[in-house]
Amino acid sequence: MTKYIALLRGINVSGQKLIKMDALRASLDKLGYQNIQTYIQSGNIVFETSESDQEKLENQIHENIKGTFSFDVPVIVRSKEEWTATFGDNPFINNRNEEITKLYVTILAEDPSEENFKVLQDFHSGPEEFIKVGLNLYLFYVNGAGKSKLDHNTIERKLKVKGTSRNWKTTTKLMEMLNA
Repeated sequence: MTKYIALLRGINVSGQKLIKMDALRASLDKLGYQNIQTYIQSGNIVFETSESDQEKLENQIHENIKGTFSFDVPVIVRSKEEWTATFGDNPFINNRNEEITKLYVTILAEDPSEENFKVLQDFHSGPEEFIKVGLNLYLFYVNGAGKSKLDHNTIERKLKVKGTSRNWKTTTKLMEMLNA
């Protein structure tokens, strides 16, 4: 059995696409996943399965949510090893030790083109900072994320890539859950 994290984008936000976590866990149990755990209401799932094809897992979870809850929700799956790298590669912690309450990571479904990454760079005028490492965009919101023009929708639009963002507290908690 391999441990994975499934990250759902856009559920239980501002009263839209409401999914209760106990109902979500029950629906995933029917797929044969084991040791299913969720963290907070925003679509963070830790589970185990013998399936090794992550794209297949993403599609299974996506179709399950669509069929069970009637929501079209993007899903990104990462293995324990990939999440460990995501957790360990944050340059704002490793190189600068910035305040974790101002740190986020956007997990990208695929690598954006260099042209689209340049579009994001050209759009951005600060004071926020971002650094891309692999399929992760690490963000440092100097004045907090709530006031920034560099929000998740803007990042997706400029990069032309689907993704989902998590604050560093959630990222840390998911790492703890994977290692439990």
